[in-house]
Amino acid sequence: MTDGHDLRAQVTERSGIPSARRVVVKVGSSSISGDNAGQIEPLVDALAAAHARGTEIILVSSGAIATGMPFLKLDARPNDLATQQAAAAVGQNVLIYRYQNSLRRFGITAGQVLLTAGDLENPTHRSNAQRAMDRLLGLRILPIVNENDTVATHEIRFGDNDRLAALVSQLVEADALVLLSDVDALYTRPPQEPGAVMISEVPIGDDLAGVTFGDIGAAGVGTGGAATKVSAARLAAAAGTAVLVTSTGRVAEALAGADIGTFFAPAP
Repeated sequence: MTDGHDLRAQVTERSGIPSARRVVVKVGSSSISGDNAGQIEPLVDALAAAHARGTEIILVSSGAIATGMPFLKLDARPNDLATQQAAAAVGQNVLIYRYQNSLRRFGITAGQVLLTAGDLENPTHRSNAQRAMDRLLGLRILPIVNENDTVATHEIRFGDNDRLAALVSQLVEADALVLLSDVDALYTRPPQEPGAVMISEVPIGDDLAGVTFGDIGAAGVGTGGAATKVSAARLAAAAGTAVLVTSTGRVAEALAGADIGTFFAPAP
């Protein structure tokens, strides 16, 4: 780990996020592609503010395939693996350019890290990824992580970047994980349905009995949904990382420790 990170103090509530030493932020495809590409700048504003106060930030960003689709003249997310890989190859390049172009305002350099599920299951690859991420953070580079869609196959894919973000949180021993989407929190049923109640906090061991989760967002370009966020949040929280689930538009508040979203308490 980087010097000083051994002094890790566990984040046990939302208000502790601003003082976290290392935070992973995950953003979904629907939040930063298509008509929402303009959300990259306010997202970067929030990341840069946290970076300026000394927090080590790792961004896990979906969006390569969705960003590449217009350049391949595709109206909908492709179903076949080869076209997904082609769209990802084009889109990842454009996506990183957009992030770096925005980060340049703050004098921050991004480092691209592409991973497959196999990388984190293979001890040698995992160790190499951990060492590279620690070095990037030690150099004050902002790692931007995505699944390596160009070489990933259906058998080794993470399935969604929420899970990838949870695994990256474990890899770098993050103090907090912020999962962003187009919904401001988790609800007891899809928020557009009558009777939906916001879930403010999920204690360790809470199985969320009686909660009904919806599918992917209306944009149709992502692969996750509320259920994948809950699964990822539990995975990270079980490893001792606090998790906050909220909307991309509220990321600045989330990193400032505001009382928003759904907080998953970490295991001791």
